[in-house]
Amino acid sequence: MLDTEKIMEKLKNWVEELGEIQLEKLNSDFEINTKSAAIDLVTEVDELSEEFLLDKIQTNYPQHAILSEESGVKDSDSDYKWIIDPIDGTTNYANGFVVFSISVALQYQGETILGVVYAPRVEQLYSAIKGKGAFLNGEKIAVSKITNLEEALIATGFPYDRATSDHNNIDNLSDLVTQVQGIRRTGSAAFDLCTVAGGVFDGYWELKLSIWDIAAGRLIVEEAGGKIISKEIDDDIFMIAGNKNIVDKIKAEIKLTP
Repeated sequence: MLDTEKIMEKLKNWVEELGEIQLEKLNSDFEINTKSAAIDLVTEVDELSEEFLLDKIQTNYPQHAILSEESGVKDSDSDYKWIIDPIDGTTNYANGFVVFSISVALQYQGETILGVVYAPRVEQLYSAIKGKGAFLNGEKIAVSKITNLEEALIATGFPYDRATSDHNNIDNLSDLVTQVQGIRRTGSAAFDLCTVAGGVFDGYWELKLSIWDIAAGRLIVEEAGGKIISKEIDDDIFMIAGNKNIVDKIKAEIKLTP
């Protein structure tokens, strides 16, 4: 297996460099298009950011496979696969809201072995190597110890088909909102997971996620001592994250899958 510490050092440099580019582009006029729905945005900065990461990976690890949100799969016989989301929270980015993140994970034989999530506007860089803990800006982090829903600050999100699908998470929101301290919706699943890992959010759930949304954040939560429950149906991932007590209590209250 490759030296994960050396890969991590490179990856942190890449995402910090890309973060600077994204912040510079915020002040420019950039093109905004739609994908699966009118509310599913992609900007030219997403595409530029993806090209930046693809170039870094292909230059340094040309044999590795890559799965990226915008361009899909670059197949390879390699045991290594990169999973990247160049901007998780594109709608936030396009509207100038502070929460968006760069998410990059590396898998070996199908298992995620390292992950980085970087939120440039708030200067938070989360990282984890499997078996070595989770970190925020180099400081070790851990999930919260809150055990009761009424004391819990939790996060969620809503799918792009929420206007047409009955399984749109609104019912779960209604069921939980009166039972918890508060519910937040940041618009970046990767950032939500990392905020759980850092003990700020006590729990998180969301429906109809994609692997690039959660590959890095999932490892970071697990390395911070958290629990993940997830199910995959077709290409959609349904997930609950947090400390064990809160995950179990959220699971008891919501309808996670159709």
